[in-house]
Formats: sequence, structure tokens, C-alpha cells
Amino acid sequence: MKKDWVATVAINSRDGSKRRRRRRNIEETERDEMKQKEISFDFISDFVITNFRFTCTTFLESFLFFFDQNLSKFSVSTYTKMGIKTHEMLPSASPEELKKILQSLASDWGDVIDDLDSLQVKPLTGAMTNEVFQINWPTKNGHLVRKVLVRVYGEGVDIFFNRDDEIRTFECMSRHGQGPRLLGRFADGRVEEFIHARTLSAADLRDPATSALIAAKMREFHNLDMPGPRNVLLWDRMRNWLGKAKSLCSLKDAKEFCLNTLEEELNLLEQELPQDHQEIGFCHNDLQYGNIMIDEETNMITIIDYEYASYNPVAYDLANHFCEIVADYHSDTPHILDYSFYPGLEDRQRFIRLYLSSAGNQPSESEVDQLVYDAERYTLANHIFWGLWGLISAYINKIDFDYKEYARQRFQQYRLRKATLLNTNNDPLVQPK
Repeated sequence: MKKDWVATVAINSRDGSKRRRRRRNIEETERDEMKQKEISFDFISDFVITNFRFTCTTFLESFLFFFDQNLSKFSVSTYTKMGIKTHEMLPSASPEELKKILQSLASDWGDVIDDLDSLQVKPLTGAMTNEVFQINWPTKNGHLVRKVLVRVYGEGVDIFFNRDDEIRTFECMSRHGQGPRLLGRFADGRVEEFIHARTLSAADLRDPATSALIAAKMREFHNLDMPGPRNVLLWDRMRNWLGKAKSLCSLKDAKEFCLNTLEEELNLLEQELPQDHQEIGFCHNDLQYGNIMIDEETNMITIIDYEYASYNPVAYDLANHFCEIVADYHSDTPHILDYSFYPGLEDRQRFIRLYLSSAGNQPSESEVDQLVYDAERYTLANHIFWGLWGLISAYINKIDFDYKEYARQRFQQYRLRKATLLNTNNDPLVQPK
């Protein structure tokens, strides 16, 4: 659900709960909207830091925070029309030290207003893994605003992926010109280049023209030459998540979601899904609308947020994208999936034909049909993948999102589609309540 944010950020020493976030959506806001929604720093409370060190070279080249261990954290209280919510943000510094840091950054740019009261911080809605903030520096001439993105890593999410691998992927993608540039890192997050583009909406994924752009971009993404072995990660990752789910879940949930038999389902899928002819590429693995941005002047697509990216069958990544078309993480019920929006056969054929032809070669109908067939079968793996993610998240994530119901829907879709796609008995993965 989109919210208008009109808030004052207060730096204080209290720990707080995280605000409601949706999955991985970072919204671009026009400057006139920003004036209505801006949040200014208000240094009103005292707190203590030990052994803080800061080093900064030219900001556009490097923005580096170095923190010693055992730092306290400050929280950010956001006043919205929905009430007061408190969020943890960054490792803290004293008010005076923080002022000096921000003033140093302002002086590096040279053309920004050297007044902390003018600094604007806007929480961006939609991310389900991290806290994301847009930082704005108004310029002295009043016609330009310098912007960066601050990403604060979510607590507990390292259970899903290796953060060091994700950072290496981000840096490599940046070198490939595929996403925002990395400006610097700090203990619990990083600073990124702000991309002047619009994040897609749920409806955009169903727009034929936009869908064609996404298909071509996916092909380009899959063809990237990334470091490391080109090994399929999908099955090992799901088995690892299954072990995590078993260790976290109550007996009631373990029974409802049939965790004791899920290993057999994974073995079956790995055996039944295509092996010999499958194409392996560098896959995003989470290509929902919030991770896709478009420059509406150039129609250039940018794919962002690579936490789950790895080498996998490209059919799996296509399956994931098709499954995401049923989601709207900004609705009043963001956990509810509407499968009436799932793309029909002709839509999937059109998308995959565009995907295959984007490299300049016209695919045969048999090539299109084969990849459509493979992608549809890989939706089964995708349902288990995000079903496990939802179940684990219900135990480790305090975001106001019904992860368990989301997981329930994904497992139910696996049950409903398994018999048709694998020609096996439709044994329920989720027992009736």
C-alpha cells in the first residue's frame, strides 16, 4: 500500500520495531513530490558512541564509513498519517560528529547548501529485505538536488544468502554497467548511486510494451559473464532453507507444511525437471516489479537488487518472473496472490520469443515451445523456493507482512500444479486447516 510520508527523523537511542516494508520496491519521486514528502534531520536527543572513525575522499568516488565493534545504534522515529513508527537505521555517531560528517560530504560536492536543516531523508517503501533511504542535498542555485541511496541491511536475512557474495555481485554488476554504482560501504549497509528512473508497478508487468523491454533485458542479464563457477545453486539453496525451516518452525507449522516430506519433493523435482538441454545463465531469481526500473525518456530497463542472484537454469528465472506477475506488494493485502493475472500460454510464448530473439537470432517455434514448457515446469521449484522463504521469514522478520499466508499460497500452488506438470499424484504439501 503506497503511503504519503510526511515525517521528522529524530536521532535517539531507543531500539524500535521496523516499519512495514513491501518486497524489494524502491520508488522514484519527482522533485515537486519530494518537497511535500521530505523528512529533515532533527538533532534533538543525545546518545553515545565509542571509537568512531570516519574517512571520506571525494564523495562521488568514495563514501566510506569505518566502525569499531560494539557500536550502539540509533533509531529513527517516523511520524506518518498511520501513526508513529520507529526504525533502526545506521550505526550511530554523536550529534556533533554526525553533523561534521554531513558537512564534510556537503563540502565535497561544493554546490550543495551547507546547512543540515536542508538535508532531506526519505524512506522508500516496498523493500522486504533491507531498509532503503533516499538522501537529498539541495543545491545553492535551487535548481538541482544531489541524491544518493542508503541501503541498511535487514536483520536476520543473511540466512537466505551470503552477504559477501551479494556485495561482490553488486560490485561486478556495477562494473558491467548493469545497475547503480557502489559509492561506499559501512558496517550494516552501503551507499549507492541514485538511479533517476521509475520503479515499475504491478500493472507494468502486464503491459505488452514494457514486458518486451523486460524480456530483452533478462536475456542480456542471463548472458553476463560473472565470476565463479557456473554451477546451478537452486537445489542446494532450497535444501539449505529446508534445514533452516525445520530448525525454526513449531511442530504445528512443520506438520502443516509437511516439512518432513519436503526433501522427497525436492528430489523428485531435481530428477524430473530438464537437465540435459537446459541453458545455464546468471539469473536474478527475484525479478518482481520492484526490482525493475525504467527510464521513461530512453525506455532503458535497469535491474536492481541482486541478493538472490546466482547461476541457474534460465527457465527457472523465467518461471520466477511469470509467477511474480500475480503479486501486488503495494495493495491493501500485499501477501495475497491473484492467479487470475498469471500470463496465459500466448503471453508466455510472446515473452519467450522476444527473449530468445533479442540477441539477434530468430528462434524456431520448437525452441520457443521447449522453453515455454521448461519454464512452466520450473514454476513448481519456484513455489517451493518462495514458500520456504515465506515460512522462514515468518520466524525471523518483524515486518508487517503475512509471510506465513504467503508461504501457504505458494505451497498450495505447488500442490495444485504438480499433477499436471509432472504427471504425478497430487499429494498435498499443505494440509487443510
